[in-house]
Amino acid sequence: MPVQLGTNERPLRVAIVGSGPSGFYAAGALLKAPVKVAVDMFDRLPVPYGLVRYGVAPDHPKIKNVTSVYKKTAELEGFSFLGNVNVGTDIEVSELKKYYDAVLFACGAETDRKLGIPGEDLKGSHTATEFVAWYNGHPDYRGRAFDLSGKSAVIIGQGNVAMDVCRILSKTVDELKATDIACHALEALAESNIKEIHLIGRRGPVQAAFTPVEIREFGELADCHPVVDPKDLEVNQASQAELDAPDNAQRRKNYEILKSLSAMQPGNKRKRLIVHFLKSPVELVGDKGVQKVILEKNKLTGEAGKQKSAGTGEKEELKCDILFRSVGYRGIPIKGVPFHESSGVFPNDKGRITENGQVVPGLYTTGWIKRGPSGVIGTNKPDSEETVASLLADAGTLTPCAQPDTRALTKILNAKGKRVVTFQDWLKIDAAEIQRGQKAGKPREKFVAVEEMISIL
Repeated sequence: MPVQLGTNERPLRVAIVGSGPSGFYAAGALLKAPVKVAVDMFDRLPVPYGLVRYGVAPDHPKIKNVTSVYKKTAELEGFSFLGNVNVGTDIEVSELKKYYDAVLFACGAETDRKLGIPGEDLKGSHTATEFVAWYNGHPDYRGRAFDLSGKSAVIIGQGNVAMDVCRILSKTVDELKATDIACHALEALAESNIKEIHLIGRRGPVQAAFTPVEIREFGELADCHPVVDPKDLEVNQASQAELDAPDNAQRRKNYEILKSLSAMQPGNKRKRLIVHFLKSPVELVGDKGVQKVILEKNKLTGEAGKQKSAGTGEKEELKCDILFRSVGYRGIPIKGVPFHESSGVFPNDKGRITENGQVVPGLYTTGWIKRGPSGVIGTNKPDSEETVASLLADAGTLTPCAQPDTRALTKILNAKGKRVVTFQDWLKIDAAEIQRGQKAGKPREKFVAVEEMISIL
């Protein structure tokens, strides 16, 4: 008699790889489905929440409140967390499929896109991702060093991550010390000599990707004056059409905030954040490390809503002691899963992973590894729900796994020397971090080494 998946006798077993927002939204949708589902969520770190824990800026605590929603999902019947397990290394996908009817990848876009210009690999040239992970206490990046002894920092890109980097460099220690910023980062920033922060965007003020909340904050900094050239706010006809479009309220708000920033007086603030539009880096120059950036001025071409930047041939030099690029992100391949090299995603059709245009049975994807790096945290909810709808529609055609037993899998991982971390284990780590933070007047003091996390257990 064929096995019917999704019953009390034989729940549909789904492994979710990745415990960030898209993974938790997928888990919630699965566990609230009209069929019986068991979800095991894997993460290579002992702690959950991914981007919320290690990507959201420490001075934006309200955004992290979404973890209370994810905690409720983790408390639902049928949910298990298996932390400190790296799928693709500790256990291969082919082996994982022995224990699950479907595997859903929610592993995000873990690496940065490159600028592709000469000098990009000079000392002092960094990705925004590594800096963000460093000040957020990510174990992979705790040992990184960033030389902040120079006066000029350049950030390439104008999305919210670039804005976070600018803001952290712009703030005083007093503005940061009551956040959950990693203590090693706070100590380094306290010694920072950075006085000028340059934010570089290849298109104009109307096309900038940051949100109004992010740009508004630069008018509220204790010791940093925002510099916006009023001439940069003079827009072409197509950009004016974009501003006037009914569905572009966010861009209009951005533009109004930029206008207000351009009129601000510097007062006695010691730092400056200088916003550049219509410029692209074409070369990084220096002897032993980056010393200056060569920028090419751009012009916009194309119709409203589809404008692209094109170089004019006119160039300028900008002094630079440290550089961060934030020009987009891409996923990384996992052995046993089709990967689209040029776009850096798992190829898919509504979340069903495909290879050469054909659906690969039992493999699904959601989040940035599905669609590319776009949207905010909440964008992942409908994206995950679309994938879950595809998975549930396929439930009747999925091949039941050979060994529907998580405990058997855990024993194999233990035999390999892996300490599998449960959600209850995470709650102990969480409580210890909060206790450490209270002693320092912070919401939490994160453990920045996996060994420290495991030692709590």
